[in-house]
Amino acid sequence: MEPGYRSPLIDFFRRSETTPDVRLLAAQGALSTSAHEQLALLVLLADDPDADIAKTAVLTIDALPAQALRDFLARDDVPAEMKTFFAGRGVTPSDSPAADASQPLIEDADGDEDVDLDEDDEPEGEDDAKDQPGKDKSKDGTPTLLAGLPVKKKMKLAFKGTREQRAQLIRDPNKIVCAAVLSSPKLTVAEVEAFAKMANVAEEVLRVIGMNRNWLKNYGTVLGLVKNPKTPAAISMQLLPRVSERDLKMLAIDRNVPEALKLAARKFVVKGLK
Repeated sequence: MEPGYRSPLIDFFRRSETTPDVRLLAAQGALSTSAHEQLALLVLLADDPDADIAKTAVLTIDALPAQALRDFLARDDVPAEMKTFFAGRGVTPSDSPAADASQPLIEDADGDEDVDLDEDDEPEGEDDAKDQPGKDKSKDGTPTLLAGLPVKKKMKLAFKGTREQRAQLIRDPNKIVCAAVLSSPKLTVAEVEAFAKMANVAEEVLRVIGMNRNWLKNYGTVLGLVKNPKTPAAISMQLLPRVSERDLKMLAIDRNVPEALKLAARKFVVKGLK
């Protein structure tokens, strides 16, 4: 059943691009950062084609604290589809909505310890995060300390870790880790802009950013996507009319962007001169 809630992580599961082991973790309630996302995944996975995964999701739903669930369902921002799903299971909203939904309703109870974050987030407003000095790096530049972690712990860091860790994990070869970074409630506009400029992230990351209307309200993100040679051509072309005349002139002679994009930029420049 569709949960009615969207995020990069939820969309990743909706497209069935996840492996059974990752879906099983989500069915256990272990891959969520907020109540909305946790319940959306459980609703989605309750109908999973894999019977074991669907059964696990249902068992996790049954283990949700009843009063906390009813208080959550009373919130105005809970999708109607989610309320309908739980109404079908005999769970109705309480009279007092939950004041905070930033945490999952049920914590992961498999005995794994959280990753030690060690450091505080950098202040908001800073530009690209820098790699930590003195740490060994993998071929893609990701510190081996993070590269060697299991997916579950990488996702916990993506949700709750530092700005620097998110900048590293957005380059992870596992797409679900990248989706978790883009779903993090701690993610800032400045970070998204920095991701849009990265030439060493997956195309899928740039596609997700390019389809998010809120992130595209920031001109730096729009320009970063257009100038990034890894951005899918359809997205770059769609965003081109939003680029300023000055930046269009620079794009028209930029050797790093595809030829088709340079030609389109030149046409906009010529059109603007008429």
